[in-house]
Amino acid sequence: MGIIVANLFLTLDGVYQAPGGREEDREGGFAFGGWQLPVSDEEAEAAIEAEIGRIDALLLGRKTYDIFAAYWPQQSGEIADTLNRVPKFVVSHRLADPAWAGTGVLPDAAAAGRLREEYGQVHMFGSGVLLRSLLAAGVLDRLHLWLYPVTLGEGKRLFDTGTIPAAFRLAEPARSFPKGAVSLVYERAGGVETQDMPGT
Repeated sequence: MGIIVANLFLTLDGVYQAPGGREEDREGGFAFGGWQLPVSDEEAEAAIEAEIGRIDALLLGRKTYDIFAAYWPQQSGEIADTLNRVPKFVVSHRLADPAWAGTGVLPDAAAAGRLREEYGQVHMFGSGVLLRSLLAAGVLDRLHLWLYPVTLGEGKRLFDTGTIPAAFRLAEPARSFPKGAVSLVYERAGGVETQDMPGT
């Protein structure tokens, strides 16, 4: 049985919108596109490349798919080669004929669960709305947060209104990088438990 891994580049205040470029996603008048690179470094970039090298299949939400499909087929290099080579799946109700070669369409997040029966490591990047849907459907196995030392005060946030209560545990040791970014890999650990602090 394979696993579904969600990779998300995240600010300290939980924003995942448009890390890679100024014009990547201007929705809502977002003014900070391309925030990731200035707070990244060679070690962090190498770790991301290594993570991409583990991909057996790529899973994306519709908006991230559109961004990737417009960019990666025209690129070259190891990352582009991997993303263009592996099978790709986009969760969409409207997309019928995807243009990016090797792309299949899934009707909803629950349907993505079957990919674990066919592929060892199914990775997704961005796609915050889909990520929350995968958590709600119980088909997300690992949450890999790449946390960067910057706050933006605006933009799309990962855990917003409607987030399901859930507990997580570290699946791998935390890893830090020279400019302050941190890699955190979590697995689901059941529901949320509560208790009083001693002496209260």
